[in-house]
Amino acid sequence: PPTVPPPPGPPARGSLSLHRAYLRSPLGLLRLGQLALGAAFWVTVAAHKYEGAAHFALFAAVLIWLLTLALFGLSLLGRWELVPWLGSRWLLTNLVHDLALGVGLYAAATGIMGHKAKQRSFCNLPGYSQHCLYSAYLSASICGGITACLYLFSGLYCLWRRCQDQRDIV
Repeated sequence: PPTVPPPPGPPARGSLSLHRAYLRSPLGLLRLGQLALGAAFWVTVAAHKYEGAAHFALFAAVLIWLLTLALFGLSLLGRWELVPWLGSRWLLTNLVHDLALGVGLYAAATGIMGHKAKQRSFCNLPGYSQHCLYSAYLSASICGGITACLYLFSGLYCLWRRCQDQRDIV
């Protein structure tokens, strides 16, 4: 009997390559800064003893950092069309991520860490012999504030592109 040919495979996708225009764009550079300072925020908090509301600050920072990493990776590879429903609205997705999630959650996390630093300000005195978390909380608060500003700038950049009737992030 004649042999039956194998069924056709899935359509071949193009090879993965970096979307260099995105990497050099303001949004790409802002994403790199967000990832670096966001990692500094949550590593600073996670590396020290934390309690209470700092758990929320750490959760918010890690969540936004992971979402930003996913947006950055998909944008850098030019594969946002693989994301169902959001891929066709990639500029709007970035806009909502930056303004609603990034600014909102990082502002809250910065406020929490700033409040905790203020509570620990007494141990910043010379001669205090116990372990002091003031500098860790203050460092996290500063990183969080700068990161929130970076999210605000990238959100405003996406909003500006949207107002110009552009649909792409670059």
